[in-house]
Amino acid sequence: MDGVVRRFGAVEALRGLTWSARSGEVTCVLGPNGAGKTTGVEIAVGLQRPDAGTVRVLGADPWGAGAAHRARVGVMLQDGGLPQSVRPVALLQHLARFWERPADVPALVRRLGIEDFARTTVRRLSGGQRQRVALAGALVGRPEVAFLDEPTAGLDPHARREVHSIIAETAAGGCATVVTTHSFEEAERLADRVVIVVAGRVVADGTLAEVAGTEGLEATYFRLADSEVVR
Repeated sequence: MDGVVRRFGAVEALRGLTWSARSGEVTCVLGPNGAGKTTGVEIAVGLQRPDAGTVRVLGADPWGAGAAHRARVGVMLQDGGLPQSVRPVALLQHLARFWERPADVPALVRRLGIEDFARTTVRRLSGGQRQRVALAGALVGRPEVAFLDEPTAGLDPHARREVHSIIAETAAGGCATVVTTHSFEEAERLADRVVIVVAGRVVADGTLAEVAGTEGLEATYFRLADSEVVR
């Protein structure tokens, strides 16, 4: 995305947001709650339309893009967007039928621990359980680009490590994998590239080494965030 602006009434949620993600890499979009991370993702997947700026995903404008484009993009949003009355495995099996070369559903179910609550409907799942189902749904089609909005929120440490492994493997398979997070540890563990967003604006963008420098990621983040707030 290049120079993306998004307004909600008098509030300018995105102020010229510019960043990109590359195939085969994990791009971590790091920022506090309310920084504009989710709004940026929703624009990138065509759920919102920017007020200004340009967005291209796999060469296409996601706003109004057709089914062929959407079939190449995996999406995991914070609210999940999951149907409530279905059981997780049935949902994943249903989603897999839409793809020519889906991922191995039983393998995803095992790795994410979904088999432990496979007989429970989505509406009765905990927040962390829903996260795991939503992640599986985003990846079951083997997408070329995946947008994962805070995929480890609400997960216990063991599940978080497994999700990190799955994300790394997804990127290694050639997928341009975008992960939003407010966790420095997660960004340091996962990221090939880090984008720091504060108050709707990118304040740093580069490899982890380029962004963190000698200060380390957390110190760099707070220095840049404080500078942006002062502006």
